Amino acid sequence: MDGILVINKPSGITSHDVVVKARKKLNYKKVGHAGTLDPLATGVLVLLLGKTTKLSTTFIGYDKAYRATLILGIITDTADTQGAILKTLSYEQITTEKIYQAFRKFEGEIQQVPPMVSAVKYQGRKLYQLARKGLVVDRLPRDIIIHKLFVEEIALPKIKFYLECSKGTYVRQLAADIGETLGCGACICQIERTQVGPFTLEEAIDLEDIHESYIRHWQG
Repeated sequence: MDGILVINKPSGITSHDVVVKARKKLNYKKVGHAGTLDPLATGVLVLLLGKTTKLSTTFIGYDKAYRATLILGIITDTADTQGAILKTLSYEQITTEKIYQAFRKFEGEIQQVPPMVSAVKYQGRKLYQLARKGLVVDRLPRDIIIHKLFVEEIALPKIKFYLECSKGTYVRQLAADIGETLGCGACICQIERTQVGPFTLEEAIDLEDIHESYIRHWQG
């Protein structure tokens, strides 16, 4: 059983939870995913089956697209609303023009420091493992590309935006960095991944609909 399944991941569960459910529904052990989505996030999660799991690096390397919402004035330890609140700041001085200016600063080739709650490794250990112990370590910035970034709706303290980006981009960290640029802090309260490479949300199936008939053979 080789191929891919494009899943519309619901909020509140991990990407690994989706893999476990797919294994049970298909009665097949060799299932993995191509790029983690946070428990908070929804949307496109590509599952790899059988020999296709060997191509995980290719799938993870695809550009991705998101629709997301950040909330101003709140800084958390995970850069999203599921984390512990570290600080709250006023956003009353933030204008629409300041918001557009801040977003423009993050377009194109930029560097991003990965969040502590991430799978990036530090001295052989994943950052989130260190974060669970309350540790914060210095992280090297990584080169990423923001192909497209624009505001879709402003209803302070919330800002909805659309993003197309290269692999290795953390939407949570982008929101936190925008908040820092604005001087009031920010964190993510909603993320939906709408596309991974050629795979779109429109073709994704719900967890309950997982079935062999939806498996697509991949030619590369």
